[in-house]
Amino acid sequence: MKYWNLKKINQLTFEKTGIIPRSMSKLFNKFKQELNPNSEVDALEEFKVARYQTLTSIKYVIKLLIMPILINQMSKIFFLNPLINYCWNKSSTHIFINHSQEERAFADLQRFEEKLHFDILIGKLESLSIENIEKKMSDKALEIAAEYSNESANAIKNILADFISIIIFTLILIINKRQFSILKSFINESIYGLSDTAKAFLIILFTDIFVGFHSPHGWEIIIEVILRHFGLPESRDFIFIFISTFPVILDTIFKYWIFRYLNKISPSAVATYHNMNE
Repeated sequence: MKYWNLKKINQLTFEKTGIIPRSMSKLFNKFKQELNPNSEVDALEEFKVARYQTLTSIKYVIKLLIMPILINQMSKIFFLNPLINYCWNKSSTHIFINHSQEERAFADLQRFEEKLHFDILIGKLESLSIENIEKKMSDKALEIAAEYSNESANAIKNILADFISIIIFTLILIINKRQFSILKSFINESIYGLSDTAKAFLIILFTDIFVGFHSPHGWEIIIEVILRHFGLPESRDFIFIFISTFPVILDTIFKYWIFRYLNKISPSAVATYHNMNE
């Protein structure tokens, strides 16, 4: 029975796109099944296959998500944190890992100084002597230095921990090729099983988020977070070049996918998409 399930799933996984749209072929197959005297038995078997496919896909997705994240955090806690902290703090001169951190640190210290003088001018703080102001500035500078030193050490930990997670993720994909094929089939069946309106809605939602007219602001935030996560310099030129090129490339690939594949598989969904997008 299990062998029959895997055989059926493999047929669904490697089903190729033909000249006739998949929706029409499914309608014809459904009509043929209704005329089949063994349709009830086949329906029960298909239900068992779908159930096995769904459970296997859910377990595989959980494994793909949980295992790399769990190993990432455990490697930081038990191995990388003590090692990197010892090596980084061994030399007190190591504070910044790139010039962007220096610029942000100087800006933080400047804002603190301006706020301090502003509070004195409006009477929120009593007038301080030059020595007291310098003392407060020195304490704040040490606080900022400790904060950015910790950020630099965390960037190194993130690079090593994420590299380990990528290795684990790749090993899971290589070792569990059959589960990956089942997951791929499950995703294809789920997407192609949606109604034309749902497909068009998801297409419009995806394109508006990632390649829409307002997407550059989101891409800018995402890139800045990624650069800080890995301790890379936040080059404005790189960010602007990425924003001006990557969404365009992504939009071109997406339009090609619509024209090359979706238009053959579900032309009615493409027509619905164009009508909703006008």
